[in-house]
Amino acid sequence: NNYKSKIRKMQYNPDPYNQYNPNQQNPPYDEFMGGSGHSFSEIKIRHAFIRKTYSIVSLQLLITLAITAVLVFVESAKSFFYANQWILWLAMIGTFIIMIMLACCESINRSYPINMILLMVFTVLESILIGCISAQYKTDTIFIALGVTAVVVIALTIFAFQTKIDFTGFGIYLFVFALILMLFGLVAIILRSNLLHILYAAFGAGLFSMYLIFDTQLMIGGKHKYSISPEDYIFAALNIYVDIINLFLLILRLVSAAKD
Repeated sequence: NNYKSKIRKMQYNPDPYNQYNPNQQNPPYDEFMGGSGHSFSEIKIRHAFIRKTYSIVSLQLLITLAITAVLVFVESAKSFFYANQWILWLAMIGTFIIMIMLACCESINRSYPINMILLMVFTVLESILIGCISAQYKTDTIFIALGVTAVVVIALTIFAFQTKIDFTGFGIYLFVFALILMLFGLVAIILRSNLLHILYAAFGAGLFSMYLIFDTQLMIGGKHKYSISPEDYIFAALNIYVDIINLFLLILRLVSAAKD
């Protein structure tokens, strides 16, 4: 699962409900902070949304780390999934269906607790796939890739919050590059060239780094052209989690290729 088709549910920001009303009690944010013109109540809602999203993503990553550790270090668990590969096929189909449901069906995406249950099922299924892939690599390679991914994710997140460059308008370009990555991957599989696999992993890592910045800024809102509604915290968490997971897998490939 080294790529994903992005199906965006973005709203133009700011929307009519986020405009400053002179009759409301709270003054505009930029009157005090040089901000984007949103009221203090809107800023509070957005901050709560960001905290909730990152809390969910943290839970997802902990689940993935735990399941991956079991599949990497417990030989019997690894052997079970390798002997029953139909489970992996079901996991791939399940993650695809749930991703489409959460991305396309607003009634499901915003319905608690169904949305959270589906997201957790998606996380467990995805974690099984990640664990089986990771188990094919050496332990030290996995730890190096994990450390590099953590540093890259933290750096990109800080950059997304601090930069004045608005990446939220680049969605169509990122989608085109995702299609190119998909075709590139098919060519690399057919030709079985080690150099092509390295180039694929490097290109993919760069692309999902951009996607992480893009999805982070959609979540932040503020002065950015587009944003995700605070009601879509499950969708926001899904995006960021998939970005991080794909980034890890691609970095894992690069580290393995560099060591070989």
